[in-house]
Amino acid sequence: MSGSNRLAGLKARPKTVTKAEVRKIDDVGEARGFVDRSPRKKPGRKPSPRTHQLHPKVLPDTGQEIADEAEKLGITQGQLIEKMWISYQTAKRKG
Repeated sequence: MSGSNRLAGLKARPKTVTKAEVRKIDDVGEARGFVDRSPRKKPGRKPSPRTHQLHPKVLPDTGQEIADEAEKLGITQGQLIEKMWISYQTAKRKG
């Protein structure tokens, strides 16, 4: 292609926008039906790449009860969960 590139002299310049202006723009967009469509991360923690340990997401009260019981028994939460899993499998086989 011959000739000059007329767009070569254009430069991108950052716009100066305050937080208040961004908030106002977002409010107007939401009022007109626009919603944030950016991709979301999957909920919960990913397994540890080193140990492949799962980190279940539980309700805060349940998590505290598990922690308290493990501390009372003098074992880790993981060991308590393993014992509960064995108990569950045994009950499942019987019933």
